[in-house]
Amino acid sequence: MTGHHCWGYGQDDGPSNWHKLYPIAQGDRQSPINIISSQAVYSPSLQPLELFYEACMSLSITNNGHSVQVDFNDSDDRTVVTGGPLEGPYRLKQLHFHWGKKHDVGSEHTVDGKSFPSETGDEHPSMNRLTDALYMVRFKDTKAQFSCFNPKCLLPTSRHYWTYPGSLTTPPLSESVTWIVLREPIRISERQMEKFRSLHFTSEDDERIHMVNNFRPPQPLKGRVVKASFQA
Repeated sequence: MTGHHCWGYGQDDGPSNWHKLYPIAQGDRQSPINIISSQAVYSPSLQPLELFYEACMSLSITNNGHSVQVDFNDSDDRTVVTGGPLEGPYRLKQLHFHWGKKHDVGSEHTVDGKSFPSETGDEHPSMNRLTDALYMVRFKDTKAQFSCFNPKCLLPTSRHYWTYPGSLTTPPLSESVTWIVLREPIRISERQMEKFRSLHFTSEDDERIHMVNNFRPPQPLKGRVVKASFQA
C-alpha cells in the first residue's frame, strides 16, 4: 500500500485495482493514452492555444499522499486557458505532477510508446523555484505557502498540441476531460527530478515510502480519435 488511502500506486491499491472501487476505470474514454502520432488527424478547425498566466496567483504547495500539488487563486479570469478545442475560458485551479523512479518512465501520456520523465536534460532555471520548495512538503498531508509562482515556466515554446476526449487519470476517473497534450516536451535536470523523488507517499511517523512511479499506464483508445493542431 502507498499510504492510508483507498487507492494509490502500490501493488495492492494501484491502477490495476482501481476498477474495484471505481468501475468507470474500465469505461470508454479513460486516460491517459498512448498517442500514435501517425494516426492523429490534423484538424484545421482547431484554434491556437492561448494561455494567460502572467497574472497568476499561486497560493500553496501540498503533498496529498499521491502527488505534489500547487493550488492557485481561481476567483477571476485573469489566469485562463482559451482557444484550442475549448468553447470558453478555463481557469487554472491547480497543477500536479507524475514521475517515475527512473528517468525513462514517469509521464502518463506516452507518444509512439515513449514515456518521458519530463525529458531529462539541462536544468530548467525557472523550475528551481518549484523544486527548491519541495523540501517543505516531503511527507503526506504537509502544506506550505507558495506564492508568486508562474506556471508558464512549465510550458514549452511551441503550442502545437494533440487533443482527445478523456478522463481524470486518478480516482474518481470521471470521463469529463478534454485533454490537450503539447507536442514539445520541456526539459528538466536529473538533479531536479531527484527532488521530486525525495518526497514520500507516507506521513513522517509512518513507514517511509518514497513517492515514485505515481502514474497510471496508458488506457485503451476504444475508437476515439486523437486530433492534431498541426500537420505532421
